[in-house]
Amino acid sequence: MSTKMRILHFVSRTIIGVVFMFSGFVKGIDPLGTAYRLEDYFMAWGTDWMMPAAVTLSVLLSTMEFVLGFVVLFNLKPKVNAWMLLGVMIYFTGLTLYDAVANPVPDCGCFGDAIKLTNVQTFLKNVILFIPTVILFIWRKKAKDRYSNLQAYGTAGVITALFAGMCLFCIMHLPIIDFMEWKKGNKMFTESNLPVKYYLTYRNKQTGETKEYLSPDYPFNDSVWMSQWEFVDQRVDDPNEYLGADLQIVDLEGNDVTNDIIRDPGYHFMLITWDIAKANKGALKSVNDLAMKAESDGYGFASITSSLPAEIDTVSKQLNLRYTFYQADDVALKIMVRSNPGLILMKAGVVIDKWAFRDIPDYKEIKKEMIADQ
Repeated sequence: MSTKMRILHFVSRTIIGVVFMFSGFVKGIDPLGTAYRLEDYFMAWGTDWMMPAAVTLSVLLSTMEFVLGFVVLFNLKPKVNAWMLLGVMIYFTGLTLYDAVANPVPDCGCFGDAIKLTNVQTFLKNVILFIPTVILFIWRKKAKDRYSNLQAYGTAGVITALFAGMCLFCIMHLPIIDFMEWKKGNKMFTESNLPVKYYLTYRNKQTGETKEYLSPDYPFNDSVWMSQWEFVDQRVDDPNEYLGADLQIVDLEGNDVTNDIIRDPGYHFMLITWDIAKANKGALKSVNDLAMKAESDGYGFASITSSLPAEIDTVSKQLNLRYTFYQADDVALKIMVRSNPGLILMKAGVVIDKWAFRDIPDYKEIKKEMIADQ
């Protein structure tokens, strides 16, 4: 292999290796998030029967990507990994072409929540990656195999075990790196003295022309104009909006309490239980003590779920739960914390800390930290 070919081969390995390892890593640290996207695909494809396998497939997919990127980057068994890489790229390029055309799921999660790409951008990314893939495949027989079978396959096996172990750790606890908007330290609303603006769109009944007006700066008092134009749509520009715009918390009577909880100037605990029937029952019961002590100390506590009131009532009676339940959309709750249940501590809209149910500390420890922070 000439010097130019070696350089091109090295560049191709580096590009493929880094991209695949990064893609596998950002999905592997949040395997539940990847599983949720797989579930979206299963629903779009009408293969709901695959839903129980989503988490397992999430771990396998992210592990496969990371390990394949590793062996390509370090040139382990180039003849073997070139065939594997070509097969993977053919499959995923075809899949992303279908996504770009049909758009069954808006975000395929190619890079998890670290980098958002549209389906078209994802397809174009794969088209570009196909170039170094073909180069590595064509020159697979000319690339030197510097490692024995034991060294190559043994290393790949160790990397596979370590990476899969990391995925399992993140499932049992929380992602080791949080790319979500509800990550620790984020403030979940913006503060502004600017007023809320309402924009109204009207369409001309004869020409079909549309115009947008900032309310009330439109000729609503002109009867001739009003007869020629019809209202189409309205959008709201709220400078004080929540970062988690999809979250709306309501009590069991349907009253919106989002503002009361998120903007609470004091400490406020939120127990997130996106599905109370599937939640860890021992954790739900053990939080009773924390909720009672927090409320007796004057701190807020809200248990938020997407489950129906009848389900909430049944589980509450079974476990003798003494805290108040509220409702919100399950997708929004899954974004808040990757645990069912999971606990979030907020103060004045800032996410102070969050825990998976296995890691919720004793209330005394949390209170000590809250007092020290004041």
